[in-house]
Amino acid sequence: MSAVVNRKNERLQDPPFAQFLFTDTRAAWLWLVVRLWLGWQWVEAGLHKVTDPGWVQTGESARGFWERAVAIPEVGRPAISFDWYRSLLQMLIDNDAQRYLGPAIAYGELLIGIGLMVGAFTGIAAFFGALLNWNFMMAGTASTNPLLLVLAVGIIMAWKVAGYVGADYFLLRFLGTPWRGKAVPPATPATTVAMVR
Repeated sequence: MSAVVNRKNERLQDPPFAQFLFTDTRAAWLWLVVRLWLGWQWVEAGLHKVTDPGWVQTGESARGFWERAVAIPEVGRPAISFDWYRSLLQMLIDNDAQRYLGPAIAYGELLIGIGLMVGAFTGIAAFFGALLNWNFMMAGTASTNPLLLVLAVGIIMAWKVAGYVGADYFLLRFLGTPWRGKAVPPATPATTVAMVR
């Protein structure tokens, strides 16, 4: 006897916990707590920078951060483990990119925090927060960046419900989403097994 499996309309289902966490609007209250805490971390970091002329006027604070990151000490390990990332930062230093990236980082952190706290374009705000966290880690600054990155990735994965208790409840309904489609019917068994003699 052999089994024939019909896989024409097979759909793999997420575990119930993942379905709840990333698609159930009841989980929006959990994501609200995560969003508010993470957003406050970004607002606090951004406020320190937007009030510092070294970040928003000259960009020298950003340049100083990059110069410390690319330095290779005589004894011990350098802050940056990957040569390609050190080369990228060195290119930014050589081209005086701090003039525009310093203010962009400072105001970007503030906007990320505000977006997360009010729940506006939550997935996008979390993506840019994760991008900054990743860059800070690549430059050798661990601090709280790994935790913030993990939480941001969670919000990115839960973007449909992470801002449900927030401005996204109205924004996504008004603006729509980049896709059009029909509502997904309730899950049915994915495969049909027929016994053949």
